[in-house]
Amino acid sequence: MQLGFEIFRTRFARDIVAEFLPAVGTSNKVAILSSGAPGYPGGKRELMEMLSKRGYWAIVPRYRGTWESDGTFLEFPPSEDIKLIMDEVGTEFVDVWSGTEHRVHEPEFYLLGGSFGGPSAVLNSADPRVKKAVAISSVVDWREQEHTVEPLDLMNEYVPKAFGVAYRAGDGAWQKLAEGNFYNPVTEREKVDGKKLMFIHAADDRVVHAAPARAFAKEIGAQYIELSSGGHMGVGKAHEPHLWKHIEKFLKAK
Repeated sequence: MQLGFEIFRTRFARDIVAEFLPAVGTSNKVAILSSGAPGYPGGKRELMEMLSKRGYWAIVPRYRGTWESDGTFLEFPPSEDIKLIMDEVGTEFVDVWSGTEHRVHEPEFYLLGGSFGGPSAVLNSADPRVKKAVAISSVVDWREQEHTVEPLDLMNEYVPKAFGVAYRAGDGAWQKLAEGNFYNPVTEREKVDGKKLMFIHAADDRVVHAAPARAFAKEIGAQYIELSSGGHMGVGKAHEPHLWKHIEKFLKAK
């Protein structure tokens, strides 16, 4: 369904391509949406439009080394891509089609991440610029993926065959995650602030099991909501009423 907003494109930190929608009205609230992987990060128009109407700038980046962005996938943790975007939103970024310049004065950041992108929200939650972070079906410990239907050794073989140059990584890139010291919330707790963080997970998620997120949320004092069903959910589903009612309440809470 074609909706009424025009989605813009820009580049952050030279390499990172992102789609964005300005907020309707004057606002300094910025929502950065960290997508799952592998998969195309687009297709979030409904969520972006909903956020824009509610007064958020909505930004959907492509991680370095994936899709339209330059670089090498997993050379740097994807959470660093989000930090680079936060660094530049308050200065100047340009719509690459029209050349229109944009800037958000004194931005407040709200991070929403799903699945592979969940750690990008979690690992930036302690940044003082971040007001709230929401992680949906999020990985919190990559070492636990061995026990799921998407173990990392399988992904290491599957992604190059299924996605080709859409994910440009060296040999064994996914195994880098399996070591547990890279882009891994449970081993980087100094970057995590449970008071600003909420997890949403489904009990029947077979791609990223709920138990690690449940235990981690309890340990760090984060909010945790577990749905009885729903399977593996991406951040693109955040606009759906059964999820948004929890997210909106959390984002608005003092």
